[in-house]
Amino acid sequence: MRKNFTLVIALIALALATYVAVQPKIEYRSPTPEEYVHDVLVPQQVKTFDLPDVLTFAGEPVPMDDPDVRERLDREIHVNTFFHSSTIFLIKRSARWLPQIKPILEAEGLPADMVYLALIESGLQNVVSPSQAVGFWQILKGTGKELGLEVNREVDERYHPIKSTRAATVYLKEAYEKFGNWTNAAASYNIGKKGLSDQLEEQQVNSYYDLQTNEETGRYIFRALALKIILADPSRFGYDVDDDHLYLPENTKLVEVTETIPNLAEWANQQGINYKLLVRHNPWLRKNKLTVRSGNSYTINLPVNG
Repeated sequence: MRKNFTLVIALIALALATYVAVQPKIEYRSPTPEEYVHDVLVPQQVKTFDLPDVLTFAGEPVPMDDPDVRERLDREIHVNTFFHSSTIFLIKRSARWLPQIKPILEAEGLPADMVYLALIESGLQNVVSPSQAVGFWQILKGTGKELGLEVNREVDERYHPIKSTRAATVYLKEAYEKFGNWTNAAASYNIGKKGLSDQLEEQQVNSYYDLQTNEETGRYIFRALALKIILADPSRFGYDVDDDHLYLPENTKLVEVTETIPNLAEWANQQGINYKLLVRHNPWLRKNKLTVRSGNSYTINLPVNG
């Protein structure tokens, strides 16, 4: 038995040696410097972009003759241009939400450019910040209640894209009345009305563009301007987004609810959908039940097939 095993091993070794011997020899060498540059280092195609000579935000002129303003805008245009995954999804989501948000702003007397605050605040997503600011407009719990939103364990209208937009317009109109221009009002959405007022008074200036602030506030309006420029002509900045790839508004219907729903998942099934779809179209529903007090009602958005 042992002799047979030894014979098998010997035959395998002989076969491997024969196979190796008949294989063509391959020579390996390091690439020359010229080959390395052309074949190994494939240069990334990165370009810079011209800045506009004339630019406005909310109908107000941006001081493009100020070198500091130009550099800050230049930074945000290039940061957002080359932040590919974030910007491409902003383009896609904007196709769904901007047509719904802009008319609300305009109906409330706000310039359409204010929509870009929602883009820089949340990327048009119902995100939650480390400070627990919530939704498209990143509204804190106490602020939401002050602005007329319902916020409790079952219902949190900060997650409601339409109602939170209306709440944001209340804040921005109050800020405009305080500061007298939309640029300062928009900046106060980041730093707060009191925060901006204190900074302007301390530094004895009247304009956001003349203000020395922390980095976040200092970039705030310029991020909005950069997205305004990029979304106006995405192809100029290298974004080739097919119309079929955009996220468009979905076909839905509104259903008024006047009685408590003890189990929303069961109720969703009765409507011909599931709980996931119910929450997708109504992210303000925070629990699997909805308590409707006497004399109150809620409007629920339901998807319609086809």
